[in-house]
Amino acid sequence: MTRHSDQGPPRRGLFITFEGGEGSGKSTQVEGLRDRLRAQGHVVVATREPGGSIGAEAVRHVLLSGAAEALGPEAEAVLLSAARADHIASVIAPALARGEIVLSDRFHDSTRVYQGQDPKADQTFLGNLERATLGGLYPDLTIILDIPAVEGLARAAKRRGRRAADRFEKEAVSRHEARRRAFLEIAQAEPERCVVVDARQPADAVAAEIAALVEDRLDAARMDRVGDAFAADTAPLVEPR
Repeated sequence: MTRHSDQGPPRRGLFITFEGGEGSGKSTQVEGLRDRLRAQGHVVVATREPGGSIGAEAVRHVLLSGAAEALGPEAEAVLLSAARADHIASVIAPALARGEIVLSDRFHDSTRVYQGQDPKADQTFLGNLERATLGGLYPDLTIILDIPAVEGLARAAKRRGRRAADRFEKEAVSRHEARRRAFLEIAQAEPERCVVVDARQPADAVAAEIAALVEDRLDAARMDRVGDAFAADTAPLVEPR
């Protein structure tokens, strides 16, 4: 059984999140890892944020359209947290309880970075909101795809084509670069959970690096299960009084 926190709902699966700036290749890598793991016989749920459940997808539209921008970072965080709570309850927690692997394109770190980096944001409020929303369910592994903001935005623009930039893509390069630094700071602060991967590499090289990281975590999870089984088999019986 994987263990990231002693709190939160019981789980037997593995929860992996992908983070990074615009154009870092998160969606591509989630899809590639999903296909690789399924080919190995694993049951995998690939999802995304904002979104991932029916209610959360409706919130995604509101956020990316910019309709909530004028309300400020805390209001955006509340909307994201409402969507995340539904996402966890209806998709993530049930899949983990069944022993499946969950891959999410963005999760709570994006709220820390996108809303938390706003100078008007109340950090105490955002921290309390995060804890209340997650209830102890933090990722086992977070892969941060790192790329300079100017390169990532160029990729995003190419992918987008003639469609208009969304609420976040349209912001200044300097703000995106500040978010890049914030993701790297999270990785530095939580090295047991977060691993930084250079997203400037060719996509297949990034995929190979991610595959190796995930295989290590799966091996560790298998060892945990073996240890739990051994402990259960060798536990002394307690005679009733």
